[in-house]
Amino acid sequence: MTALRAAALPQIAARNAGRLTVPDYPLEERRVGIVHIGVGGFHRAHQAYYLDRLFNAGRSPDWAICGVGLLPGDAAMREALTAQDGLYTLVPKAPDGGRDARVVGSIAEYLFAPEEPAAVLERMTDPEVRIVSLTVTEGGYNYEPSTGEFRLETPAVARDLAADFRADAPQAAFPETMFGFVVEALRRRRAAGVEPFTLLSCDNVRGNGDLARRMIIAYAAAKDAELAAWIGEQVAFPNCMVDRITPVTAEQDVAMVAADHGIEDRWPVVSEDFVQWVLEDDFPAGRPAWEEVGVQMVDDVEPYELMKLRLLNCSHQVIAYFGLLLGHTYAHEASADDDLAAVTRRLYMDGEGAPTVPEVPGIDLEGYKDELMARFSNAHVADTLARLAAESSDRIPTWMVPVIRENLDAGRDVSVCAAVVASWARYAEGVGEDGEVWPVVDRLRERVMAAAARHDEDPLAFLRDAELFGDLVERPEFTAPYERALHMLRTDGARALLHELLGR
Repeated sequence: MTALRAAALPQIAARNAGRLTVPDYPLEERRVGIVHIGVGGFHRAHQAYYLDRLFNAGRSPDWAICGVGLLPGDAAMREALTAQDGLYTLVPKAPDGGRDARVVGSIAEYLFAPEEPAAVLERMTDPEVRIVSLTVTEGGYNYEPSTGEFRLETPAVARDLAADFRADAPQAAFPETMFGFVVEALRRRRAAGVEPFTLLSCDNVRGNGDLARRMIIAYAAAKDAELAAWIGEQVAFPNCMVDRITPVTAEQDVAMVAADHGIEDRWPVVSEDFVQWVLEDDFPAGRPAWEEVGVQMVDDVEPYELMKLRLLNCSHQVIAYFGLLLGHTYAHEASADDDLAAVTRRLYMDGEGAPTVPEVPGIDLEGYKDELMARFSNAHVADTLARLAAESSDRIPTWMVPVIRENLDAGRDVSVCAAVVASWARYAEGVGEDGEVWPVVDRLRERVMAAAARHDEDPLAFLRDAELFGDLVERPEFTAPYERALHMLRTDGARALLHELLGR
């Protein structure tokens, strides 16, 4: 067994000839050009993967990544990547069981902000850094889904707004939040006459670049109105659509990399073999030649983005809660369930999702929907329904509520979406149909579970949270199918509701 690190790459390559791709570029020549905040499995399976391919294709590795972790739990990623010289193993898995493993070397540095805030700001103000990118999850943008307003009162944000980050301040402090680091780095670049970086959001929200722009400027305006105006004029916030199903790394994945390749990797990544990135080409300070490794550089991302959010992400929500209520554990099991597959593909994708998706250049939408079902059915990925059901208070309002509103405004049926929201409400009760207790993982866990606990006295209790659902509770064309679905889920069960939706 060989511990993964730069010095061991020749030995690892020799042992795995023809079975494993390793960096074909000198790691010591990597130069940081991108700071990425929020290094998780998806970033390492997606953006870092594309850069590694670009470097392997002979492009100078002057766009290497400095990863930044903001949360206490990110210390583990710092320890893993630092011990391995930024290297990790990525194993994409095809539906037929094929694997295309590679050691990725595009992350040159990792900084843990709670312990190294000065180093993070120094790196973000480095003129060689021309892009700061984000995967901070849907909830990381700190806004009210029902109003779109920035939350100034969030404790960490409020502390950053009140603090003085200037080096010569009487009580100098350092940021805690993404907003604090980004805006302070831009302030320092402006003061030093350094060109601003491009801010690239890679999260699953509609108009991710536009959202990042609004929230960062809102924070900056509360801190320094003149700086906020400068950011609005000088900083680019391109939109993009990202796609690759990436489960949480499990112990068996670590064991697989060890058994198949003789590599001791502290934190490998597994993913599906499908990958897509559609990116608005707006990078005034320069960018990597991503188009050379399959990234679609376009003028307008929105059609691709809506296609993905409303067909892939929302369909994941369809199978997540229903699948768990039916006793399934994995996405491929739920996708193999004939009733749930029919509701997902025919009733949701065709009936309620697709009508809200505009024409997408170069995409056969029917073929795309069929491909999604095949991807969901990839047993080798072993994507858990628990992962898909986590952080629902960020996902359902961001992904599915806009679909519901658009269909309601157009006079179209919303019975399936209503049933999905009801399945979330039923899941939030915390106890399954056979009495099994499951952990509800959500930033608003106590709130959503408290609402679900009032179902006996108020069937609409879950919908009365205006932050999550706006005025949907006042739309009878939504509440009627919602109440019917919730009643069936709580009495006859998920299978019976699926049968009713399908007319069986």
